[in-house]
Amino acid sequence: MARRRRRAWDDDDDFIALNALDGGSPSDRPKPVGVPSRAIDPCDPSAVELLATADIVATQPVPWGSNYSFYVTLACEGEPRAVAVYKPRQGEAPLWDFPSGTLYRREYAAYVVAGALGFDFIPPTVIRDGPHGVGTFQLFVEPDRSSEYFKFRHERADDLRAVALFDAITNNADRKPGHCFTSRDGKLWGIDHGLCFNVVPKLRTVIWEFCGQPIPEPLLTRLWDLYTDPARSDTLRCDIAELLHPNEIEAFFVRLARVTERGEFPMLDPYHNVPRGFF
Repeated sequence: MARRRRRAWDDDDDFIALNALDGGSPSDRPKPVGVPSRAIDPCDPSAVELLATADIVATQPVPWGSNYSFYVTLACEGEPRAVAVYKPRQGEAPLWDFPSGTLYRREYAAYVVAGALGFDFIPPTVIRDGPHGVGTFQLFVEPDRSSEYFKFRHERADDLRAVALFDAITNNADRKPGHCFTSRDGKLWGIDHGLCFNVVPKLRTVIWEFCGQPIPEPLLTRLWDLYTDPARSDTLRCDIAELLHPNEIEAFFVRLARVTERGEFPMLDPYHNVPRGFF
C-alpha cells in the first residue's frame, strides 16, 4: 500500500517537500488558479492540441491525494484558455502492486482506450513535459458543487453503466465517489485512472448497481466492434504499446473478450472490490 502523503497546509515535512517540489518555501501559500472566462470546452476537438502545446503560465499544488499533482493555467498567445491537472511522474508515491513511475502512463492509456470505445466521459488528456518533468495534463472540468455521486447515481444510471463497464475491462482499482461527477452543464465525467490495467484482478469501485445485469445492447455493441475488428484492435495495441507492459495489454484484451462474450456486468465481492480510502 502506498504511503499516504498529507496535504495540510502547515509547516510539516510533507508541506516543506511539496513546496520544494513546486519551487516555493514553507512560508508560501499557493496562489489560486481560476478557470478562464473564455475556457475551452472539454468537448472541443482542439482541446487536446491546447493541452499539448499551450504555455504554462501559473501553477498551484493540489492539496490532497496520495500523489503530488498541480493545477496549471494554460495560455495561447498570452491569453489564458484552460486549467489542467498536471500529474508529474516524479510526484507519484510508490505502490507495492504497481510499477513505480507508471501511473501517468496508465492515466493516458485509459483516455486512449476510452476513445477507442467511443466513451467521452474522460476529459482530454495528454502526456507532456511540465515544470516538474514529464506527466499527464488533463483538462480540468469544473464540477457541479451541488451534486455528488450518491445523489445522482440513480438518475444517471445509463451513463454510469458505461463507466462501470469501462472500469471492468480496464481493471480500475480506484473508482471512488469523487472520481465520478457531473459538470455544470450536467455531463457526467470520470477522472483519476492511474490505477488501471494491472494484470492481477484489482477492480475496486463504488458502482455496484449493475452486478450480474445484462450489458445494454448499445454498450455491448461498442465492445463487440472493438473485439471482433482486427484492424481496430491492432491500432489500439499500437497506441498503448509504449504506455503499458505487454502483459498488461494482453490482460486487457482478455478481459475485453470475457466481458463481451458473457454479455453481463461482473459480480463483485464486498471484501475485495471496495476502493481504498473510499473518497
